[in-house]
Amino acid sequence: MYSIVDIETTGNGIKGNRITEIAIFKYDGYEIVDEYTSLVNPECEIPYFITGLTGIDNDLVRDAPKLIEITNEILEITKDTIFVAHSVGFDYNVIKNEFKLLGLDFTRKKLCTVRLSRKLIPGYNSYSLGKLCSALNIPLTDRHRARGDAHATTLLFQKLLRIDGAEPVFKTFLNARSQETTLPPALPKQVYHDLPTTPGIYFFKNAKGKIIYIGKAINIKKRVLSHFYDKATKEIAMCAETADIDYELSGSDLVALLMESAAIKHYYPKYNRSQKRNVQRFGIFSYEDRNGIMHLAFNKIKMTPNPIAIFYNTTDCRLFLEEICKTFSLCAKYCHLQENVATCSHYRIKKCDGICTGDETVKVYNEKVVKAISYMKEKNENLMIQEKGRSFSESAFVLIKDGNYVGYGFMDNETQINTFNDLEPFLIPQKNTLEAERIIQSFLTRNPHKLQKQFEAQSLQ
Repeated sequence: MYSIVDIETTGNGIKGNRITEIAIFKYDGYEIVDEYTSLVNPECEIPYFITGLTGIDNDLVRDAPKLIEITNEILEITKDTIFVAHSVGFDYNVIKNEFKLLGLDFTRKKLCTVRLSRKLIPGYNSYSLGKLCSALNIPLTDRHRARGDAHATTLLFQKLLRIDGAEPVFKTFLNARSQETTLPPALPKQVYHDLPTTPGIYFFKNAKGKIIYIGKAINIKKRVLSHFYDKATKEIAMCAETADIDYELSGSDLVALLMESAAIKHYYPKYNRSQKRNVQRFGIFSYEDRNGIMHLAFNKIKMTPNPIAIFYNTTDCRLFLEEICKTFSLCAKYCHLQENVATCSHYRIKKCDGICTGDETVKVYNEKVVKAISYMKEKNENLMIQEKGRSFSESAFVLIKDGNYVGYGFMDNETQINTFNDLEPFLIPQKNTLEAERIIQSFLTRNPHKLQKQFEAQSLQ
């Protein structure tokens, strides 16, 4: 038994959506055995553009029952049935979320007539309900009203049931382990199955081949699947548009981050927002107090006109200063890692020689601070970060020349390198953006052991 459903809503995303009309046809595989249709008072304003699409306005639903008043009818007609809808993820998730807000559970097996149609009647340019009904000569009246769309979906479902070879397809789609109802309606199942389980970046594309989202992952296939389970409004809208997924392997998380950043800045996909914002920067600076003791501290870059070093979040600033304290035996108090204390007692920094207790002279302490500042200013040098490659026989590298990020590359582990120039043939040049600087700096703060400043004759292994 099937319950074939269509709803109209206020159109405010899944979590803010409210049902304005619902239609359910109970179908036994041969004929309609029951029907339930009702307007619903959403208890909120209906936007003008929704009224323009559906014809449902605030006056029409003012005296309609609230959802809480008709939940028993919905539960009863859909009880022990398979929930069917065109793009089932939308209708099912809106109803499930609305019921959850009322303290009720709504769980049904699902079938999607979009995915079923793509599998059983391939080759159409569009699988929207209107286009499909037109192509298959299915009568569709009262478009964008719940009963009209639900009735047309019932007729479409009836045709799909009777196509040769439909039975095993339906069984596969209803399998508890099947991902058919999870995948976006327009995305071919094989595209998902062909995704790798290794690090890299991935591209969501719409039906026209335009990139609409770029992401990075340690496991591309697993990360992509997580988008399909995410019920956030943006994720649902993005997945509804996704018709193809492409990818590029990176070998490591660091290279994936750099690849993702560059790709986002090149394509500016509509669903990527994180790197379109301004990056907040923080600067480490030094000053001398009234006792002549040199301090190290950090603040927002606009408050530090001559920064010794620049970071992109306060966590990295603190971690870097902690390492400076350990390396040069500085005091956590005078590096502002502890505030409002008489003497330092930092749980990770044990090397203070006693400037805060009077056991070390100001002159000796300041000399150490000067050395630390000199060390932090050593930015104009050539650096290489070595990472895993895309295969066991390959290594990846990230190259910094004269203090600037110049790109990444991949090379065979047996390749002999003596100088930075030996890496040039394998280098994939990139722009030195603020986001790339932030990524590299954050990585080095947490993984200083992966940095190579000089080469001896060696192979990358």
